[in-house]
Amino acid sequence: MTFRPILMAALLAAALPASAEITGAPFDYTVGDTVYEGYVARNTAAEPRGTVLIIHDWDGLGDYEMRRAEMLAAMGYTAVAADLYGKDVEPTTTDEYRALTGALYGDRDEFRTRLMGSLMAARALDGATEEVVAIGYCFGGAAVLEMARAGADLSGVVSFHGGLTTPEGQDYSQTTAPVLVLHGSADPVSGMADLAALLDQLQAAGVEHDAQVFGGARHSFTVFGSRDYDIDAEQGSWQALTAFLGDQL
Repeated sequence: MTFRPILMAALLAAALPASAEITGAPFDYTVGDTVYEGYVARNTAAEPRGTVLIIHDWDGLGDYEMRRAEMLAAMGYTAVAADLYGKDVEPTTTDEYRALTGALYGDRDEFRTRLMGSLMAARALDGATEEVVAIGYCFGGAAVLEMARAGADLSGVVSFHGGLTTPEGQDYSQTTAPVLVLHGSADPVSGMADLAALLDQLQAAGVEHDAQVFGGARHSFTVFGSRDYDIDAEQGSWQALTAFLGDQL
């Protein structure tokens, strides 16, 4: 995949002390026989507060995830954006996005292999910590819930406007990490019935959990520039993430 520059100077200057420096760079890692290309951002002037693993939306790892990684690095976290498609895979159309995500939804073992491999790669990076919170947006939100159901060794799981349905044959009996769901009440992909069912499952499994619902927010409410972008919901969900990271890392 091709990484493009991200213009965040004003944001980072406002968020950081003068001595801090945010660095971001791609890195390669291998899961099975496939090479993947992730992105890691750090604050080199501070001891890491913990590690945040970011799972991308259905269009793959790109500027949005890198921007979020740098925002987290500005807060003192080692932020690692994973790649679930492969270094040489650069989808550009809705049909390609649908095919890639559909292949993973259709092969849950492979889905989990890539997720767990990305988690292992993140922990192996310089500046990473053993304590990791996994977060994801849209497709990534569904992916981190897959990690939770797989019993991934995590300190927390956060889904932003993710797919909330549980596949047949799966449950949350192996989940050990607290789960936070950040969702819009007008999301046409996973509606309030899906959210209620998820919360019932987490409660029945004894999983520590919480949810914040943003009234009127649609799907992709955190995605800058999208037709669904909702500044109040985006900022509110980021504040909820910040508090959750403070508690778990």
